[in-house]
Amino acid sequence: MRRLSLLALPALLALVALPLKADLVVFGDGRLLRVASFRLLDADDVVLSLPGGGEMTIPLDLVDRIVDEEYERPLPGDAKDGSRIAGAPDGTLRRSVRAFEEKLPVGSPYSKEISEAAKKYKIDPALIAAVIRAESNFVPSAVSRKGARGLMQLMPATARRLGVARHFDPGENILGGTAYLAELAERYGETAVELILAAYNAGERAVEQFGGVPPYRETRDYVRRVTAAWAASSRRAAGS
Repeated sequence: MRRLSLLALPALLALVALPLKADLVVFGDGRLLRVASFRLLDADDVVLSLPGGGEMTIPLDLVDRIVDEEYERPLPGDAKDGSRIAGAPDGTLRRSVRAFEEKLPVGSPYSKEISEAAKKYKIDPALIAAVIRAESNFVPSAVSRKGARGLMQLMPATARRLGVARHFDPGENILGGTAYLAELAERYGETAVELILAAYNAGERAVEQFGGVPPYRETRDYVRRVTAAWAASSRRAAGS
């Protein structure tokens, strides 16, 4: 089994057959590769199984993210512009991720680190907490099967770009993930929470390719879970 660099990839990226179920590897330079499966070889490398047979090993640092490319059929209520998805809580599209009044409940995991990141990047701390819950369930040592690390599940390449050197340090990881949310809020608008979350999960390229929330089942489930948790925090704050 050979270890390949990114320079050897162009001939492999033009795959004509789209598998019924595949994984989509997004590289740091924006290029895409559909693979039949993948597995982490160690902390630094990932093995990609190609649809036509064979495997290749590449450094995990070259990978921006890996998305489960399983499509979800459009459901009644899906907006034509793709910015909202069926099942997402009503009104989340109009709520700004930057305008927050409620505080995290006393005793929330990593409330100090979340509050500091929220103030620095002007992102609702309740949204940060909802993302952390969906990503790692507040386990700072979490490593996904795709190689994402820490509380906000940053891929090594993303963490490096955001200046996160210690992936499992709660403060650094939360600052990095929140900085990324702030970048996406700047890009899509502070009230387009579905697009912000979809890009956090599947990448900006996928959002632009589909003109809204991608039809990937994983991404749509992720957006529903995070927006539901965020809306629930607002209801609790209003009730108190």
